Amino acid sequence: MGTVPPTGGSVADGKQALERLLAGNARFVVAQEQDLDEGIARRIAVSKGQHPFATILGCVDSRVPIELVFDQGLGDLVVVRSAGGALDQSVIGSLEFGVAELHTPLLLVLGHQRCGALDATLKALDKPTDHPGKLGYLVDTLAPAVRQIAGKSGDRLTNAVHANVTHVLAELRRSPVIAPLEKSGNLQLAGAYYELDTGKVTVT
Repeated sequence: MGTVPPTGGSVADGKQALERLLAGNARFVVAQEQDLDEGIARRIAVSKGQHPFATILGCVDSRVPIELVFDQGLGDLVVVRSAGGALDQSVIGSLEFGVAELHTPLLLVLGHQRCGALDATLKALDKPTDHPGKLGYLVDTLAPAVRQIAGKSGDRLTNAVHANVTHVLAELRRSPVIAPLEKSGNLQLAGAYYELDTGKVTVT
């Protein structure tokens, strides 16, 4: 697939990749985004190959556009999104592709403030009801994390989001593709939380 470097240059490891993401988010928070090379020349370059520096699992929420949140451009990130970061075979396979085939040294799971999917799961567990289509599958997939927060103090939804990030990371560490990469030191896994109100990402 070629090796077109990220717009900010290559990174040595997962630690540097995470630092680059957080630096980009800091720019986003204060609306001082860098002038990314997203013109015709960059578009043509990445059409011939790619070398992203991070794989990120985020929510489908329209208020959390991953590349914008981290101030990154064309070819920089492998972004996989599902409601609430729910895992299924396609999502896990896509993440495995990012870390194993595109060799990103970082896999980040990003939860966010006021997540609608997790809020719906909380409500569904409080008052069980039938869901049309595959919405019930989402509830079932997110339910384990929600059940973990029963009886905990603080905002239930915020607790659920954090618990879900932890749960997803644990599940990903069971992957026969992801686990060996982390064990060998070639991959770093991390969780983070995005605040809608401030735009800030905090590593959890």
